Amino acid sequence: MTRFDNDREEPAAPAKASAAQSDASSPPTPTAASAERAGASSAPTAVPALAAGSQVSWTDRHSRVLMNAFGPPARAFVSGDGCRLTDDSGRRYLDLLAGIAVVALGHACPAVTAALADQARTLGHVSNFFATPPQIELAERLAGLLPVPAKVFFTNSGTEANEAALKLTRLTGRHRVVAAEGSFHGRTFGALSLTWTEKYRAPFEPLPGEVVFVPYGDVEALAAVMDETVAAIVLEPIQGENGVVVPPAGYLAAARRLADRHGALLWFDEIQSGLGRTGDWFAHTASGAVPDLVTVAKALGNGFPIGACLAAGPAADLFGPGAHGTTFGGNPLAARVGLAVLDGIGPLLPHVRELGEWLKGELAALPGVAEVRGRGLFIGVRLAAPAAGRLAAAALEAGIIVNAPRPDVIRLIPPLVITQADLGELLAAWPALYAAATA
Repeated sequence: MTRFDNDREEPAAPAKASAAQSDASSPPTPTAASAERAGASSAPTAVPALAAGSQVSWTDRHSRVLMNAFGPPARAFVSGDGCRLTDDSGRRYLDLLAGIAVVALGHACPAVTAALADQARTLGHVSNFFATPPQIELAERLAGLLPVPAKVFFTNSGTEANEAALKLTRLTGRHRVVAAEGSFHGRTFGALSLTWTEKYRAPFEPLPGEVVFVPYGDVEALAAVMDETVAAIVLEPIQGENGVVVPPAGYLAAARRLADRHGALLWFDEIQSGLGRTGDWFAHTASGAVPDLVTVAKALGNGFPIGACLAAGPAADLFGPGAHGTTFGGNPLAARVGLAVLDGIGPLLPHVRELGEWLKGELAALPGVAEVRGRGLFIGVRLAAPAAGRLAAAALEAGIIVNAPRPDVIRLIPPLVITQADLGELLAAWPALYAAATA
């Protein structure tokens, strides 16, 4: 049977629960109603009752009822606030992963919580046959982040936003798409066809479309595959799963010129890098390149499912009625959350830039660090040894959550509200963590 890794990254093997975490407490007493339901002959087979309150019991229950698409969970978290998570044993953790660049405003953000609760009391959902004020307002705000007029299609996730963008490229009348080696664009069928990693692709081939992969950051290689059959160039302005890889200066602008020369669309996947992560609204902003398509998700909902495909210029009018659809995309709950998130991120942009520069300097001086790359709070730490998975596991045991997307890279993508004091905990712990990982 084929073995797959986690959704958008390769996680470290989860550390075993400690003995203290494994101690089982007394099972809860079932209510009369639950006992009656359990005894009904027509009821489905119940999962055997397990002791509540321990990491082992939650992990066991997880494996019994959830498909093994992510591997066993390393911890069971029950609450969060700001940059901290609490597991079901009551232990607190510093979260430097933010749900993979999702929880930009921190866990249980009061403004997001208030917006969600208020909208839930007002109007939760209608069909996209109809419009709602939050949907329109959020589309206006997102379109306004680009320097040219744009239109928006809402989705529930990043991979769905990329599916929408891919369908738009087909409506140009061309089928070839140029993507980059090291890319990650999602797991649904169309998005997977644009994703470089062979182990994700191979079990599901043949994949749709004609996709050509070129080395990331290589303008000559990109130019060599361009012709009048190319519908679009799709790039991450900074590659996330590949270890936070920043392209050479001028690369994105060159991609814009090549797209224009051959009549192709330029599509930037900003799902991980966008919406404040780098200290700008988009990671591509500093390049001066203006894309035809931009896909966003992750931070837009601060944990609530939402994504969006932004289209500018002629691409904005490629979809007509019936060309694409979504049941939940852009519903009032999601849109109201998105508005609250944009309100919260805007004032944080200078903080993200300044804190990111400080953190990169501090990280560069630590033992075992060969390179620090990235911008803002989108940082990859390349290690001198392929020990990233072991370092991430040691950090988790020490109460710090980091991520190892590559064997020699630690990825840091914390909530944007994090402080120097919070990050100081990682810096102080690093020497011991690296020593443990390389022992």
